[in-house]
Amino acid sequence: MIKGIVLRDALISAANSISNKKKSVDELNVFPVPDGDTGTNMSMTIGNSVAELKNLSDDVEAGTVAKTAASALLRGARGNSGVILSLIFRGFSKALKGQPEITDKNLVAALETGVEGAYRSVMKPTEGTILTVARESAEKAKEISLTTNDPVIIWEEVCIQAKKTLDKTPQLLPALAKAGVVDAGGMGLLIIFEAMRDVFNGGKIVEPKAAEQKKVTIETYSDVVGKFDQEIHFTYCTEMVITKKKNCEDASKLRAYLETIGDCVVVVDDEDIIKFHVHTNDPGLAIQKALEFGTINLPKIENMKMQHKAKKKEAETKVVPVKPEKKYGFVAVAAGAGIESMFRDIGVDCIVKGGQTMNPSTQDILAAIMQTPAEIVFVLPNNKNIIMAAEQAVKLADRKVCVLQTRTIPQGMSAMLAFDPDADFNQNRIEMTRALEKVSTGMVTFAARDSDYEGHTINQGEILCLENGKLSFVEKDLAKGAYKLTKKLVKGDSSYITILYGADVSDADAEALNRQLANKYPTMDINLISGGQPVYYYIISVE
Repeated sequence: MIKGIVLRDALISAANSISNKKKSVDELNVFPVPDGDTGTNMSMTIGNSVAELKNLSDDVEAGTVAKTAASALLRGARGNSGVILSLIFRGFSKALKGQPEITDKNLVAALETGVEGAYRSVMKPTEGTILTVARESAEKAKEISLTTNDPVIIWEEVCIQAKKTLDKTPQLLPALAKAGVVDAGGMGLLIIFEAMRDVFNGGKIVEPKAAEQKKVTIETYSDVVGKFDQEIHFTYCTEMVITKKKNCEDASKLRAYLETIGDCVVVVDDEDIIKFHVHTNDPGLAIQKALEFGTINLPKIENMKMQHKAKKKEAETKVVPVKPEKKYGFVAVAAGAGIESMFRDIGVDCIVKGGQTMNPSTQDILAAIMQTPAEIVFVLPNNKNIIMAAEQAVKLADRKVCVLQTRTIPQGMSAMLAFDPDADFNQNRIEMTRALEKVSTGMVTFAARDSDYEGHTINQGEILCLENGKLSFVEKDLAKGAYKLTKKLVKGDSSYITILYGADVSDADAEALNRQLANKYPTMDINLISGGQPVYYYIISVE
């Protein structure tokens, strides 16, 4: 038997373990685009349960522990891997309901129920992923239960099988084999299972590591808050723009200095200015050093610990659902002031800030749904890695919710524009879905790491051009990449081009692209908009 206190400690240890190792899991991702990343999403998902688990007493029943964890994981689920993880542990909640301890029988049932739920949640399950690792582990548990009634021994075999299955994932997915890695989600699940095993065997709870004060150098200047979610070791977020003086030293020297006084360093420069960001305990040193390179403009210093406390207090405040005042309402996930403004202009009631690199949780989306004053709420995830988290919110809402399968910002906008306030729910769902399926989307971003992906040898920092979610080609020049990608999207019957340029693209560069396309397609309607989005230099839609 496994007592409730042991299960509680095992889950806390598992959360700490995946948090400590999330970077190594993140690095297994094959596609080199900047991403919220599998390890980070799984860590944040199970990490959402730790505070509630710690509040449980030592005489707690196993069923109560499982219910507490499952509820927290569901609300904190982020990204597809996080949602699948939450569904696996929902199986534990169902199978252990009312049970004081874990037995061989309810352990097997817990795994089987969790796997069934996870597979049902995925429209087209792919083998060679976390799903395969979970399924074969559950099958092994059932097999071993025929020869022993000790749940600890059964779990030991579950971990052995999880490792065997993980090792063969490259045989099931050619992309993994080519990259020379195993599945990231499967690795995350193995880390969690093995941490639980160690506690089941009498081991101590894994302690969370202090966040690394790591050196970070990236080629774009975007909102780094979503990228660095560890415990706050440096109090002040310091940013400024420096107008270079004559014979200014190379900006790499400024970067090197900033890395000695803080972390999360970002330095970007051109011929005239240097823009930098650093988390430090002494912003005065950063200012003093900046003056050696030129004159300071637009300085910003914020106390992150105070901000964190305020946000935590806000997050802990229970969301009070608003009463419906109309029949239809809309929630959209978006990042970037221009994009958020556009969604509001076309009728979206609530914006959930998020997207690539910052997948919102099920709780974030649920809160927005509950704050939408409508009987029926349409949700626009606008990112393939957010759809599953949004679908989990449907079950928790107090009103009817429809999650449309929007995978890009342009798809979300087209769906909104197709809405007819005089049509019924089913007709709107059909027409909005038809509209989003007609949109071709191009996205231009940068490679976050070196990679060999689908025949492309990619170097960190190169320009990645994606056509409807798939890598189309790699470029070294941003302007050339954006122009070439747009040409590939335009078909014989295309009439409209919309270009959303991001926070890291200047107005002048965006206007130059617009002129180039206008000369190429003089009869087409081309709309240039400052989206202000992070990560993606350009989001291009063609209809």
